[in-house]
Parts: sequence; C-alpha cells; structure tokens
Amino acid sequence: MARILDRAQDFRIDNFQVFNGHPSASPLEKLEALIAPEALYDSAERCDAPKCHPETRVALQDDLYGWIEHGDAQNPCKMNWVTGPAGTGKTAVMGSLTERCKKNGFPVASFFFSSTGSIGRRTKTAFVTTIAHQLAQHRQDLKDAVAAAIEADSIVFKKNLHVQMETLILEPLRAVADSSNGGLRGIIVVDGVDECEVERSHDTTNTGSKVKPTSARTNAQDQLEILQVLLQALLDPAFPFRILIASRPERVFREFFDPQNAAFSFARKLDLHEEYNAEADIYFFLQAQFNLIRRRYNLPSSWPPHGAIQTLVKNASGQFVYAATVVRFLEMGHREPPKALLDAILTMKATRETTSNPFEQLDALYTHILESSPDPPLSVRWIRAISAIRNAPLISDTLRAASNINLLLQTDSESSEAEHLLGNLHSLVQVPSPSKQATTQYSFYHKSLFDFLDNRGRCGQLYQHEKILVFLWDRFNRACTSEPDFASTFCIPYAA
Repeated sequence: MARILDRAQDFRIDNFQVFNGHPSASPLEKLEALIAPEALYDSAERCDAPKCHPETRVALQDDLYGWIEHGDAQNPCKMNWVTGPAGTGKTAVMGSLTERCKKNGFPVASFFFSSTGSIGRRTKTAFVTTIAHQLAQHRQDLKDAVAAAIEADSIVFKKNLHVQMETLILEPLRAVADSSNGGLRGIIVVDGVDECEVERSHDTTNTGSKVKPTSARTNAQDQLEILQVLLQALLDPAFPFRILIASRPERVFREFFDPQNAAFSFARKLDLHEEYNAEADIYFFLQAQFNLIRRRYNLPSSWPPHGAIQTLVKNASGQFVYAATVVRFLEMGHREPPKALLDAILTMKATRETTSNPFEQLDALYTHILESSPDPPLSVRWIRAISAIRNAPLISDTLRAASNINLLLQTDSESSEAEHLLGNLHSLVQVPSPSKQATTQYSFYHKSLFDFLDNRGRCGQLYQHEKILVFLWDRFNRACTSEPDFASTFCIPYAA
C-alpha cells in the first residue's frame, strides 16, 4: 500500500482538513480552502441525492418557490422550517427547490448536512464559510467586500460562527448595500440540520487512544448554534435573503420554532407529514418508476398486478424512503427478476407485532433486504464498520476509499468478500464499481437505515452495535499482520 504522505510538503492540518499552506494565497483562496464543497447542492458527493419526481410535491414546491420569489404578504416571514419524520422527502424537496432556483437564475446558497456524508457535511465547522463563499459568487462588489473583510481579520476562520457570520457575510453586505448595481435578494437553503454532529478530536491523555468531542457540547447545542447564527443574520437590516431550513422535528427545533419564541415571528413551519398529501405523491412516483422498470425488462402490461401500487402506498405510511427503497430493490443487485422481487415485498409481514412503531413496514423491508445477503449479521457488521470509518475524523478521504476499506475488512486480500456480502444490498449501500474503488467511498442512501440498525427493538437479531468495536480491531490486527505498512497508514480510533 502506498504511503499517503510520500513526497508531501508545505502542508498543515487544520480542523482535520489538509490544504496547501502557501502564505501568498489571496483572501478568497484562503476562504475557498476552508469550505465544505461536498455540502453544496451540486457536489459530486450528492450526485445520487434524491430529487422530487416532476409530478410529486407540486403543491409544496409551488408554495415554497412562490414564497422565495415573492414573499407572503399575509405572513411576512423570512424563514421557513420544513419538517417531518424520517423518510418524508425533506431532502428531495430541498434539492428540487435549489435546482429550480438555479435554473431560473435566482441567487441561491446551499448547505446539505449529512451524518453519513464526508466530514465537512457532518459538522458546523465549515457552515458559514461555505455559505459566504457561495454568496460572494453572485456579485463582484460583494466578492471584493468579503476579501477585504478577510484581509482585515486574518484569523476570522479560527473564531466562532457568530463572529464568522458578522465578518464574512453581514459586514460585506452592509458595505455593498448602497451599491448602484441594484438590491440583492435570494435564498439560503440548509438541509438536514438535525444531522449536524459535534466535532470530534483525537485524545490520548491518560485514557489511551480514543475519539471524543472537543468539548462537553452536544449535537443539539451545535444545531441550536446554527439556528441562532441564521437568526442573527435575519435580524440584520442589511441581510436581504430568505432562509429555508429542513430537519426532523427534534426537540431543539421544536423549541426554537415554538410560537411562543420570539424567533418564530420570522418563520413558519411546514410539516410534510401533516400538511401535504404524501400518499398521492408516492402513488405518482411508484407508478412512474414501475412504468420505467416494465419497459426496461420488457414485462407485460399486467405488471405490476392490480392493487400492488395501492398496497405499497399504504405500507409507506407517508414515507418516501420506503417507496424509493422498493424501487432500488427492484432495480439493483439481484439475479431474480423484478416480478419475483415485488411479489416477495407484497407478501412479507412486519417483523414486529406492534402497533406503536410507525416504521414497521420500512423495518420489514430493511430486514428483508439485509436477509437477502448470504451472511446477514456479517453484512451488518460491514455496514456498521464502513460507517464508523467514514465518521472517524483522523482518517483521510484516501483511506476511506472503498478499496482500502475492503483491504481492512475482508479476511483474505485476494477474496471478493465485499461483493459477496454487499452484492444484494445495493438498494441500501452505494457500492463503487471495481474500477473506481481506489478513489470512491462507500455511501448510504438514507439515515433511516442506521435508525433501524441502532434500535434493537426494531432490527432484532440484526442488531450488531455492541460487536462493532471488537470486529474492527480484529480485522485491523489481521490486516497489520498481513500488510506490514498497514498500521502506519490506517488508524481506527474509537469511533464505533
């Protein structure tokens, strides 16, 4: 295995990001070095991100786009909170709206958090810098003002988000407020704020090597800080943008957007589960996708059988993730024809006899797919291990590549254990093609898979959380024995 830092020079590590340390870099080059490009709407990491089918969520998208473009005279809020349980299509709505704004030439800046994405998408560190960099691209005078602000405060990137918001966004906006080029307006789209996690660091003090939060903060505190920073911007008269936020209805968001909270006068809540008819949208989505599958596999016009789509819509319970997973299951990684796969889905029963779990059909689907692996428990351990490695802050993106993860986890360097275990799970895990595994990472379609795997009551015998650390260290020790240079290039902190 090649050493990652061979011939490397003139670099430094800052907040777990490696970038060239040229002192002559311009202010905007310094800013660009500290953004999270993977969090952008159109990043390569999000190339397979969900988007709304053209016939779905029409009312919601039109409502939000009308507010973005014209505002709402009856409800003059500058912030919208889109919420709903897991799998209700929040990210798809946010992605489709961002794309619509871009196509129509409407200025937009975006940040898509993801707990299963790269490090820049999981923490708050690059949030303000990424938004500031995008806003600066819309006008030359604003770009010049941002550059001047960085020149005036060269250590602004070391300061908290509130100071960064003031220095990198609000001060430049004030500087161009009287420009003759016309008024600024646009939209800032922030998706998945509930997936923002506390940044973690490596600590070896007394307790040995393990990963822990940099402070005693919680995920909720960092999420609240992002909300407060956005409110700080909204309260500034120089800030001309509207803000669209999407998250699950976790406590920190419910309290922040509570009608009794002063902040709520600037915002309104849109609940995808309660206020918009998801069943009709899911029906249109499934109908369109099944038509594509029928044409692709030359299936008869009688497929899918009568009532199948209605049954799937009922099973979805308003969760788009269920419908999307069904479609991927029919299309990816199986030798059986779509007809047999659909029959299996339609006849399977919920794995838990309970009426208190709103995700019982999604759980049954996840269980069915995972049990199609030749070794379901080991496949789950691989999934959990891949996630732990992706989330470990001290591992470079190069070492997170699928080929290196395979080298670590498989028992024989010449085997195809990864394909053996994950070959039937392509509807849950994005597995890079063999030709791209040296440069591409594994990724996961939806966070709800880990909600399922983290809950023993939901996943039953597939629960492997307590075994992952032992599994990782066992595979790490084996790899060190077979590959002498492995220990010096691959670090597995306590992250599982």
